[in-house]
Amino acid sequence: MIPEDRLLSPHTGWTRTHWEALADAQLTAVRPYATDRHALLRLPGPASRNGRHSDGLEGFARTFLLAGFRLAHSGDNDPYGHASWYAEGLTAGTDPHSPDRWPSMRGCGQAKVECASVAIALHETRPWIWDRLDDGVRQRIVAWMTDLLGSAVPDNNWVWFRAITSAFLRSVGAPWSAPDIDHAVARTEAWYAGEGWYSDGGGTGGPLRHFDHYSGWAMHYYPLWYCRISGADADPALLPRYRARLHRYLDDAQHLVAADGAPLFQGRSLTYRYATLCPLWAGAVFDATPLPAGRTRRLASGVLRHFTEAGCFDRLGLQPLGWHGEFTAIRQPYSGPGSPYWSSKGFAGLVLSADHPVWTEKEEALPIETRDVRRTLTAPGWLVSGTAADGVVRVVNHGSDHAFGDGTAPEADDPVYSRLAYASHAAPDSTELSLNNPIDSHIALLDADERPSHRRPLTRLHLDVRTAVSRHHAHWPVGPVPAPYAHDPAPEFRTGPWITAASVLNGSLEVRLARVDGTVQEPLRLRLGGYCLADVEPPGMHLESQPAAWARRPTGLSSTVVGLRGFDEAGIATARDANAFGPHSATPWLATTAEVQLGTVYAALVCLSGVVAGPGAAEAVRLEVCYDADGTALASVTWPDGTSDNVRLEQPS
Repeated sequence: MIPEDRLLSPHTGWTRTHWEALADAQLTAVRPYATDRHALLRLPGPASRNGRHSDGLEGFARTFLLAGFRLAHSGDNDPYGHASWYAEGLTAGTDPHSPDRWPSMRGCGQAKVECASVAIALHETRPWIWDRLDDGVRQRIVAWMTDLLGSAVPDNNWVWFRAITSAFLRSVGAPWSAPDIDHAVARTEAWYAGEGWYSDGGGTGGPLRHFDHYSGWAMHYYPLWYCRISGADADPALLPRYRARLHRYLDDAQHLVAADGAPLFQGRSLTYRYATLCPLWAGAVFDATPLPAGRTRRLASGVLRHFTEAGCFDRLGLQPLGWHGEFTAIRQPYSGPGSPYWSSKGFAGLVLSADHPVWTEKEEALPIETRDVRRTLTAPGWLVSGTAADGVVRVVNHGSDHAFGDGTAPEADDPVYSRLAYASHAAPDSTELSLNNPIDSHIALLDADERPSHRRPLTRLHLDVRTAVSRHHAHWPVGPVPAPYAHDPAPEFRTGPWITAASVLNGSLEVRLARVDGTVQEPLRLRLGGYCLADVEPPGMHLESQPAAWARRPTGLSSTVVGLRGFDEAGIATARDANAFGPHSATPWLATTAEVQLGTVYAALVCLSGVVAGPGAAEAVRLEVCYDADGTALASVTWPDGTSDNVRLEQPS
């Protein structure tokens, strides 16, 4: 018997019982939207580009994954009948004569994604579902799955959907594909960037640059679950390799969650929400974590509670497309009403028994709850700063942009990849306007028509504990920018001079610097934007000796930019219904009124803080800039705490 005091969760109040109850609530909430025999879920919301039939399979497969984790240790103790409900769906979905039949792999690419979830759920529930299905149904499931073997998949995390499916088919004595597995393993090696981080594809002829939550909820999750399904059939070298990498990754990833459980808002597919917990649970499942058991549950329960309290479930108990509540602008074209249920990955910890230490140990405070956190993430090119005073996590980005090809051709900025900074409590606006006019956490040259240049692709130049430098060729889209991943033709670009950007980071304060070099063929002004903040009070501006602009929430969280060198104009860009965090959003910005001067260093103080900041925020920050004989700018920043940092902004060669 576990002592009662060890079941307490002093930080969140959540125990395994809470997790099981929430899993049951989600699974029962979707049932009214199922077809007659449960094989398709026709959830409300806009259809994906794959169509309603594919969306119906997606809804089934992703909730079945949740049911798989929920049933893994409950056996026949299944008061809601999840096993029989999904068994009926499997029976109907693989019946070619059923009106509930699933789309085929060859006819619907998205079915390849969902097949992996079905395979994992069948593995986790094998005694209660697979072993009890009629042999004819099992044969039909195998036939549907084997259509995936050897089929074409994108060169990213999709390679693991084939490998996971082959592992399951091999485990039940069905045909499987060794080349599919070998290919997934080999491509994963090509995408490993070191220190536990994977790029989700990319790297063909250029540096790895596709870094986001997919590193955890796909590139760590699937290889380890492949080993779990395969058992002794897996290459014995794989499990130790993948365990060691996840162990290292979690040492970083734990610092990308705020004290209140808010994860970093960066990257695509963010409507998967607490799928960010998947690698955390995998660390516990595979003994591949540096975290104490109590901290694992603190992180997991904190993130899950954050989303539930922020409204990720609507009044019907469904997860709409969005981040907190419904926000359809967050979705990619491949996202449908069932897409949010990839959050089911966040319940993977339920495969651990109730007496596992992650469920029995007392919760342990996160590092950010007791001290400021500073972290250099070399692989993605990020500097992380988390502050205990407000619990906020910030990341400055000088290495990751999700550029394609060899990373040299100009591309339009993607708001969730190409910004200079991201945070746990701020998000870029997600509208057509923000695609064509990037402002937040951005440095741009404004042409004669006030059109801003774009940043992607960028080149990392320097990264250490508190300073980072990158460079990009300023370029302007000729025509409107299409939505990312929409498969619309990319615009042409006209190119301009080079922009070298630098960040010097200390707690909630960042000194952001820029210099412009090269050839200028038209008058250009420089603009610098701070963090975009939603649910704001009326923003403010200050236009005296140090131009400044700021926005703040009633809770006190504020986004501030203060000119330190070269800027003489300040403003606020506002939007409505454009931000995942709230209906009213505002971005403070600075600009030059005169034409930008080549080689000159421009600088601003950028702050996202729960401690209200205003025009006086920069008074205690001292910036000095000098130049050496070859034109390299040497910037020295002295902070209010008396420490100082130096950074070099060199001319392009």
